[in-house]
Order: sequence, then C-alpha cells, then structure tokens
Amino acid sequence: MVRLSVVIVNYGALDIVTPCLESLAADSNSGLIEVILVDNGTPSFSANELQSKFRWVHIIACSENRGFAAGCNIGIRDSQGEYLLLLNPDTRIPKGTLRTMADYMAANPDVGAATCRVNLSNGSLDPACHRGFPTPWASLCYFLGLEKLLPMSRLFGRYHLTYEDLEMAHEIDAPSGCFFIVRRSVVETVGLLDEEFFLYGEDIDWAMRIKEAGWKIMFNPAVSIVHLKGMASGIKLQTTNSINSLHSERERAYHAFFEAMRIFYRKHYRSRYPFFVGWLVSAAISIREKLGHGKKTV
Repeated sequence: MVRLSVVIVNYGALDIVTPCLESLAADSNSGLIEVILVDNGTPSFSANELQSKFRWVHIIACSENRGFAAGCNIGIRDSQGEYLLLLNPDTRIPKGTLRTMADYMAANPDVGAATCRVNLSNGSLDPACHRGFPTPWASLCYFLGLEKLLPMSRLFGRYHLTYEDLEMAHEIDAPSGCFFIVRRSVVETVGLLDEEFFLYGEDIDWAMRIKEAGWKIMFNPAVSIVHLKGMASGIKLQTTNSINSLHSERERAYHAFFEAMRIFYRKHYRSRYPFFVGWLVSAAISIREKLGHGKKTV
C-alpha cells in the first residue's frame, strides 16, 4: 500500500505546476508517495506534454472547472495512500518533508490531520496555515486590527492563533488547503470535501468536521515548504506577470472568496448565534465584497 497520496489540483499554465512536481521528484521513486494531478479544465491543457516529463504522475484531465473541492475529491477517490496530502501547485517541497510528515502522523495516532510550516516567498509565515476557526468574535477582532495590535492575547488573537509558539508543534483549528495532510480513516469517517465551496473555505470546513469528530489537527514546524501564494488561482497581485488568468475566472474566484464566508457561517454558526448576529455577519461580508471589488487581491 502506498504510504502517502499527494493530490494536486491544477488550473493554469504548466510553468506553475512543473516546479512543484520537480520538487517532488526525489520522493517519486522511493515507494513513499503517489502523485495524482487533477487538471480542472485548464484551456489548452496538454496532459501528454506533462506526462512525458513526469511519467510517475497520474494525471486526470477534467473537461470543466468544478472548483477546488471537487477537483480534490476526484483525486482522493483515485488514491490509495494511508495518508492523503492536499497540495497546491504553487508550492515547493524540500526533500524529506513528506517523509517527515508521514512519520509524524504515524507517531501520533490521535492526530487526524496536520500541516507543516508554510512560508511565503519572502520567508514570512503564510498566516493561512495557522488558523483558528472564524467565529464572529475572532473575525471581528481580526478585521478591527485587534489581533495585530495585541497578538499575544488569547482573547483577541484567535483568528490566526498569534499567541502560539511557532517553533513548537501545537494544536491548531485549521491548516491551509495548500498543504493539508489527513488520515484516510478520518476521510472515511467525516467524508470528502464539501463541493458547495468553489475555491475557498473548503479546507476550514473540512477541519471543522475533523475536529468535531474528535481528532486533533497539528502544526508541525519541524519542516517547512514555500507557497507562492495566489499562483494557483491567478488572482493575486504578485502573479499578474506570471499567469494569464481570464478576467471571468478572476471574477469568479473573487466572488467565491466571499461566498465561502457565507456558506461557512450558514453551515456551522447560524444555529449557534442569535439572528441579529447572523444579519451583522452577512452585512459585513457584503460590505467587504463591494469595497474590495476591482482590486487585484482578496
């Protein structure tokens, strides 16, 4: 049995995913991993071109873009590993990282899912890899700047768990879907990713379901990867010169970001809070969406 199945959902030019696959090549002959690449309907995608260079990658070419969660589920259904790793195509994985994380999962049977330290291209931590759940209070503290003002406060720093020691392994609420390792037995219990989420939110929803099932989710800084954030979606400012994303796709991704907030609140929090809290959350999301529309980042 394969130990670790790496599932990569690609949408974009081959020059984005190629370096990611090259960084995995060292582990491809070890018997440790299988790599499944699901292309989510990229225009003019050439599976033959990619397959000729990476014969050890199993490529699934979809005819349409049904979203990140749907693409991941296609790959998961086709996988065999004891552990599953969701991996973004705009990541770079140092040799030994995957073995270390698989060993960590094996040594900690109460851990249902985990992530490593995820660095941005400038070396700083990608805050999305180290999150608390976005309760109304945590979200309010974050958007009002209280988390940034008082990062060591457990009251105000819940959104990104800023009070935790990043040099030590510790429990978190949710990792980023760019590097999210989970036990197959956990997936069999909690189910696949929710395909109602198109591009954002599916990772934190999955994490919520995993923790509600009684499993721990851990941040393990013993190893790290690099995330060239935004290249997978093609809507981030730093990628405008390196990816040719259609305007319609950028628009779809932008609105999907805010729709994911609405879906997550409705699914997990609406029944837990009074009606007026839900109304305020909905209004805040709509205002942020309108104010940010037309910008290159979300």
